[in-house]
Amino acid sequence: MEYDPKQGVRDHEKTVLPDLKAKLSAYVDAFNAADEELYTELIPNSDAFAYLADQIPLLECPDKTIERTYYFRWWTLRKHWKDTPDGHILTEFLPPVGWAGPYNSINCPVGHHIRESRWLRDPEGWVRENIRFWMDKKGRTLAYSAWYASVIEDMLNLHPDPAFEAYCLDRLIALYGEREEISLHSCGLFWSEDGWDGGELSISGSGLRPTMNAYMCGDAMAISRMAARQGHFAESAEFARKAEWIREKMDALLWDDDFYKVLPCARNDEIPDKRPPVPPENDVREELGFIPWYFGIPGPDKSAAFRQLTDENGFAAPYGITTAERRHSRFMFKHPHECLWNGPVWPFATSQTLTALARHLREHGEAGITKKDYVRLLTQYAASHRLVGEDGSERMWIDEDMDPFTGEWIARRELKADNWNPGRGGVERGKDYNHSTFCDLVLSGLLGIDARDGRLTVDQLIPEDWDWFCVTNLPPRGETVLFDRTGERYGLGAGLHVLANRPNL
Repeated sequence: MEYDPKQGVRDHEKTVLPDLKAKLSAYVDAFNAADEELYTELIPNSDAFAYLADQIPLLECPDKTIERTYYFRWWTLRKHWKDTPDGHILTEFLPPVGWAGPYNSINCPVGHHIRESRWLRDPEGWVRENIRFWMDKKGRTLAYSAWYASVIEDMLNLHPDPAFEAYCLDRLIALYGEREEISLHSCGLFWSEDGWDGGELSISGSGLRPTMNAYMCGDAMAISRMAARQGHFAESAEFARKAEWIREKMDALLWDDDFYKVLPCARNDEIPDKRPPVPPENDVREELGFIPWYFGIPGPDKSAAFRQLTDENGFAAPYGITTAERRHSRFMFKHPHECLWNGPVWPFATSQTLTALARHLREHGEAGITKKDYVRLLTQYAASHRLVGEDGSERMWIDEDMDPFTGEWIARRELKADNWNPGRGGVERGKDYNHSTFCDLVLSGLLGIDARDGRLTVDQLIPEDWDWFCVTNLPPRGETVLFDRTGERYGLGAGLHVLANRPNL
């Protein structure tokens, strides 16, 4: 379904919309009451409701676990806005950490930050300031592997701005060239260390990884589309060729029968034209193998990979999607480091996988996996946002990596055992961790709301037992999208509806 703002939508007098600001207020009050506000930036808890009420899309849905986590993640994200001499930015950690750049900035999760924050109404322009910070290299823009062009394009789909796109395009092309100089291997793919992919101590190790190569392919495709819109057709063709080259090389070197895998190698190793044998200790399916679908890289012939998401010998576990397949002999190998990517659940990776899965379902259908599986995995992810106290009580929580069998936050356990060592980030380093998405997975993934060519689009994946949902205050004009199976809840008639902005919302 598409909504064209130029055509307008009639104001329906009989429509009965819920007071979602009251719902937000109740959630914020509960989150504030349960919170120990250890670190305060630009928007403290006392100002959380005032900020969020005008900024975020307001949601009601039948699944209260999803709904509560949705509001919790907006409540935590606003904690990370930081006002710097170089503009507003979003941070990853609230306390200062020694490996960060200026103003405690870290580029590893910037793709998640932009994709999530694009849903803010943002009349102040903070989302653009955050992008400018990275485009102008005020932080360490190329320290970690990251995706920029594709997610900036996602933001611009909701907030069209040809002048800002032109500004970004010039810098994205330059950054792409710098990454080629730093990381391009002689075989034609990009080489990276697992730690600088944000995936320390993986089973596969460093080499030619689906992470950076998918990021670069996705960014090349986005740059090509941006360049075409800006009338730079030579650059558009050049980046389309770059994307196709990476896609072909990924198929030759990273695709292994039924999954994208790392090809472990040293920076200067000679690589054959086809994937060579990999030592058994490093030959593993890892969750990062789903990242190519995030950018729409694979065709339908590779859909069997998603069967691993529902296989308990693959990535399925009681508390989330594991970062390595459970059948591998080195799954969850012991190591004293608190941030392990050899099996623990990471919200960073879960966000990428669920974004990839939603795109796969829309582009290729229920091949290898179903819409019900998407909803189940999203609900499992929502339910993982908790911390269990010594007395058995629970409160909403987001942290770093999680034990897939107990739901315990691993990094938090290890850091607490080390008496919150200041050299490792201090007290509750991972509390309210901003290293993933959730709200975007609900809005874009589950509800299927997005925009294209200035038109709001809706292509939902909601479960069959949902009879209604409503989301208001959508960017950039405050539209409302609602679904009412019978027409009785909202008084607008049965089905899916898109309403123009109304002053009383």
